[in-house]
Amino acid sequence: MSNDSDKTMKLVTNLDRKAIEAKLAEVRAGAQGANLKELADMFNGIEGMPRAQIEGKVKNALKWLADKPQHNRLASQLELIGLNLPNLK
Repeated sequence: MSNDSDKTMKLVTNLDRKAIEAKLAEVRAGAQGANLKELADMFNGIEGMPRAQIEGKVKNALKWLADKPQHNRLASQLELIGLNLPNLK
């Protein structure tokens, strides 16, 4: 049997705005579920936000998570989103 730590994330670099916003909503929900209110709050109202603002929030969230290895899954999701930020229009 495998668990979450055994799974590898599929590298996807063609997410559009709708998909990026959906992934950010998943991160927000995951943060809420892990009682990481500060992280979850970073992504409130993200829908329709300008690219530069989203980029800043993703970078700040990654910095915030840097010393929290127990939340690598959230950090990995944010890294994937970061790779797709150039697709935001």
